Amino acid sequence: MNRITTLFPPPPRPADGHKGMFGRVLVVGGNEAMVGAPVLAGTAALRMGAGLVQLAVARSILATALSITPELIGLGLGKGGGKRALQDAGDLADALVVGPGLGRSPVAEERVLRLIRLEKPMVLDADALNILSAEKKWPAAFKARAVLTPHPGEMARLGRLFNRTEVPTDEEGRIAIAAEAAKAFGQVVLLKGKNTVVTDGERVFVNPTGNSSLSKAGTGDVLSGIIGTLLAQKVGQFEAACIGAYLHGRAGEIAGERVGMRCVLAREVIDALSQAIREYETAQPAAQ
Repeated sequence: MNRITTLFPPPPRPADGHKGMFGRVLVVGGNEAMVGAPVLAGTAALRMGAGLVQLAVARSILATALSITPELIGLGLGKGGGKRALQDAGDLADALVVGPGLGRSPVAEERVLRLIRLEKPMVLDADALNILSAEKKWPAAFKARAVLTPHPGEMARLGRLFNRTEVPTDEEGRIAIAAEAAKAFGQVVLLKGKNTVVTDGERVFVNPTGNSSLSKAGTGDVLSGIIGTLLAQKVGQFEAACIGAYLHGRAGEIAGERVGMRCVLAREVIDALSQAIREYETAQPAAQ
């Protein structure tokens, strides 16, 4: 397997650009007990530089979600799932983030299984992964070009589909199971944890940034939003996952320096992202 150590250039950001040039991201998630998760993903997508981010959540929580980050655009979904509206929003999006705070209801399951049939770049996280882990035939239905972002528990559940239910803790073992999953599913896998592993089954990147500042609820949603924007800006799946993991980890380090590793909140990782991006752009000139 080819181990990647050289970082990829960030997408270009021309000074005379407009919002239509920088990607439209659709975040699908949330329930009445998990309003914050999709908002964190959407806010991180905006901070990463998306031109427009739409939040598709239950109508009952939409106003609350938009009051947290008014720059987001709302799409309220009714109890029936809002199939037509969600389909139209997915068609308009350049990339999707599916799963943050979504829950495991029958409506949520139907939503995930419908969205993976879109031929779009997308990030699948949290409950989207848990829903897929219970669906034995989902890889055959998958048309999306996706980055799957499991933590070890979610990886163990997904691993049942290729007879691997134990996730190793050593680096080589983590690389091996992530690569198996990437090959089995035909998608890029980002296995979270200390030294996050990113692989497409042929290439592997072990992320050097991050610390226990990120050991807090909501930080995974931030990562999904970062990667979603990169996908929307036409960065490839593997490259977007590598850049996203690096920036997310570095933002966590910066937030820890500011307030102490023990005290970092997910929103403070978003706040630190601008400094992480500036450092990255200085070290890696933008692609032309």
